[in-house]
Order: sequence, then C-alpha cells, then structure tokens
Amino acid sequence: MLKKILWSVMVLIALIVLYFVVWPVPVEPVAWEAPPDPGYTGAFAVNERLKGLETLPIAGNHGPEDIAIDAQGRIYAATHEGHIVRLDSDSSKPEIWVDTQGRPLGIDFDSKGNLIVADAYRGLLSIAPDGNITELATEGDGVPIRYADDVDVAADGKIYFSDASTKFGAKEWGTYEASLLDINEHGGHGRLLVYDPVAGTTKTLVSGLNFANGVAVSHDQNAVLVNETGSYRVIRFWIAGPKKGTAEKLIEALPSFPDNISTGKDGRYWVAFVSPRNPLIDKLSGKPFMRKVIQRMPAFLRPKAVPYGHIMAIDDKGSVLADLQDSDGEYPLNTSVTETKDYLYIGSLVAPVLARLKKAKIGL
Repeated sequence: MLKKILWSVMVLIALIVLYFVVWPVPVEPVAWEAPPDPGYTGAFAVNERLKGLETLPIAGNHGPEDIAIDAQGRIYAATHEGHIVRLDSDSSKPEIWVDTQGRPLGIDFDSKGNLIVADAYRGLLSIAPDGNITELATEGDGVPIRYADDVDVAADGKIYFSDASTKFGAKEWGTYEASLLDINEHGGHGRLLVYDPVAGTTKTLVSGLNFANGVAVSHDQNAVLVNETGSYRVIRFWIAGPKKGTAEKLIEALPSFPDNISTGKDGRYWVAFVSPRNPLIDKLSGKPFMRKVIQRMPAFLRPKAVPYGHIMAIDDKGSVLADLQDSDGEYPLNTSVTETKDYLYIGSLVAPVLARLKKAKIGL
C-alpha cells in the first residue's frame, strides 16, 4: 500500500515537472539585460504629492485610459467599455458621447475638431464633432495594427501613434493580458507609426520596440517621444533636423513601467506609470526558460501590476522636473496625464472615476 502511494506521488511530481518544462505557451522569451532599478530614490524619492485627487464620475464606466479637452473646454475620456465619455467644461453632466465598438486608449484632437483615437481593437479612428466614426488605418506597411495604443497629432496634421505589439493582439488576448505576454517575451514587436491624412498612408517609423506605448510630439515639432514600457524608458525619434530618421534614448532605467506620455505646459512632458517594477521580472530578464516557466503558472501566481500612484514631468533633455506619487495607490495604475491651465487630469487602467489635481496645490 505504501509503495502504491509513493509511486502515485512520484508520478504526480513527474507530471507536474513535465508540465512546467514542456507545456506549450504563447511566448518565446528573448534574453535581455534589465537596466538597474533606481527604486524610489533621488529624483524618484517617495512622496505623497499625488494624494487628495478630485474625482469626476464617468457615466458608470471605468478605466479612463486617456483624457482630451476640446476647443470648448469639454472633457473627454476613453473608457474600458469602449465608450468615449464627455463632461461639460465645468466637469458636470457626464454622458456617453460615442461607442467605438472597441477599446479606445490614447485620444487627441486634430485642428478640425475631430477626436483621433488609438483603438486597441480597431486601429486608428477619427470621430467627427457629430459623433460619426471613420477608420483611418488598420495596417501599416501591410502589417495589421493589432494593438493601437497612444496617439498625438502634430501641427502639420500628421498623426503619430503606437502599435504596442504586432504579435499579441489586444482583441485576441485582451489589452492587459496582451501587455503581460509582450513584456514577458520581450521580442521587440512594438512600433511607432505615422498616418498622413493627405496621402491617406500609414508608415512605420520605428520597429523593434518592447511594448510601444505612449506617444507625444515634441514642443518644437522636431521629434516624437515614445514610451517603451517593456524596457523602462522613453525614446526620442527625430522627424526633422540633422538627426531626422534616427532614434535615441531620452530617459531610461525608470523605477516603474511607463504607460502614456503627453505634451504639457512650459516645456514639460508628462509620463504616467502604471506599476512599479517587479524584482522577479528583472532578475529573470536573462533567463528565457524561466520566463516560460512563469508563464505556465496559474494566472493568479504570475507577476502583476501593483497599485501605486505615480506620474512625472521631464524636459527635452530627459531631466525630471516634477515627480508625484501616492504610495497607497488611492487612484491606481495611472495611464496618462493631460495638463490644462489649472489642472492635471490623470487616467487609470481600472478606476471607476476620472481624477484631476489642481496645479496650484503642487506649485505648478
């Protein structure tokens, strides 16, 4: 009897080991070296400047990924339900303005008052003032856009946007799960794209990015900044001047996963951090096999985003101008910042409300 029990236990252990070694998973992790983690020190020293946010209802929706303000001062938020929610300029009367039938992420207005949307499921969209939706781009250079993420419209009308992952599509996997898969694999499936509204063409400007996320055209219109979430950095791609067509690191070795980036006031660029770095993910960066093992674990055991409020402002040199945190994560998993004359509007991956912070409160 004892021998039978021991044999059964050994067989069970062998099956478990076999599962963790050979069970197929969708990722083929690539070895890389994670940059040093500065932690919450120096320019990122722990502070509570992001506490006490004012919250605004968003008509029963949640996950206000990005915020845009129109010429009349009305507030727009892209939500998890696929709705674009609009509030009056006095932040009252939230209403569902349009349903994209997808998952709108980054949003920005063009000079004609159209809301340009990076829809993770559908690609690049344009929503006219009357709510009519037009698909601008579903592919770039013949490659399907599988995870349109963030967008910014340049002064000349060209639209710069990111395709976070050409392998792990948002519609197939879900936006959150697809991001985890892409970051785990670290296979360079992200890219920066540009849509030319005159020619009606979409071209790839930068490829090989590890979860290409936030996009912001520089204040001088000479470059585009892109958050490379999976590599903890912001890169700059030059679209004009002597460095045109080249990319460089603007700021790297960040303490958290950068989500969206936006052009702010007075030369600032705002970066929102969705979650602090995970020591295990960094430790296994050079161990592809072990990252496969992690992927075979039940979802609840795998590393996941941790609620921690964090946004920062940088300048054109990559210097940190402001750093705001909330260690309790009262408004968690920050995804974007939109700066107006008086407020910072802050997005979230999961919150059931929109948040904002009066700039005078933090000395801006």
